[in-house]
Amino acid sequence: MNDTRNLPPVVDRATWQAEIDALRVREKAHTREGDAIAAARRRLPMVEVDSGLELTGPGGPVTLLDAFEGRRQLIAYYFMWYPGNPAPEQCEGCTWCATQIAELSYLHSRDITYAVFCQGPYDESSRYRDFMGWDFPWYSAQNSLDALLVGRQIGLMHLVCYVRDGDRVFETYWTTRRGVEEMDYSYALMDLTVYGRQEPWEDSPAGWPQQWGVGEGHVTRLNGRPIAQWSRLAAGRSDVLTSTPSSQPGSATTPHGCCGRSEP
Repeated sequence: MNDTRNLPPVVDRATWQAEIDALRVREKAHTREGDAIAAARRRLPMVEVDSGLELTGPGGPVTLLDAFEGRRQLIAYYFMWYPGNPAPEQCEGCTWCATQIAELSYLHSRDITYAVFCQGPYDESSRYRDFMGWDFPWYSAQNSLDALLVGRQIGLMHLVCYVRDGDRVFETYWTTRRGVEEMDYSYALMDLTVYGRQEPWEDSPAGWPQQWGVGEGHVTRLNGRPIAQWSRLAAGRSDVLTSTPSSQPGSATTPHGCCGRSEP
């Protein structure tokens, strides 16, 4: 990082500011196009979903309607899950996304509930939630995935928006793969820096560091684990997900990257 060949050219402040001013025009156009897309999203039709579809929460079976917690709208993140696999082998992309969600009060102020609908069993996956220290609502949607994700690929991350009218529930929008970056402030901040995300697919000048996701690596995995797990282990938390600790292998063997987080 001390190699000046891997840095932008140095110019005077006036020249630098002129370059930023030119880029700002494009940034503003991008922002306004995003506003226009959001306006179109608000005008989409909707499709009814069975409000009685079963989820599993900490107290046992609940319904999709219950997951609204009395609010008018619900955003559900469908967390990928590998049943029976230890914490190091769980989805690094979903872990990355979920870790960004730290404060729900702003959503609640707009009558929106956020919850995770895990695609695996509740007992096992909720232990992962506890290990990670997440405090947002967590349900297993395993028994209702075919109805909740009709026409979509089960086992892939999805972000789905719902609205209710009394006891009736409607799906208004969904996205997957890079669409879930709406949850992610880390990438948004990286995109502002001179080296960006440091991933090989990016259009960067020659010599820019792009070591993330090279070879067998993954952009959200480090030393065999989803990146955010390391701080939890350092804090002394147990990452055992089953009731039989001896069944937890010590290294990851499951192929990773299927969540689509690194898709350009």
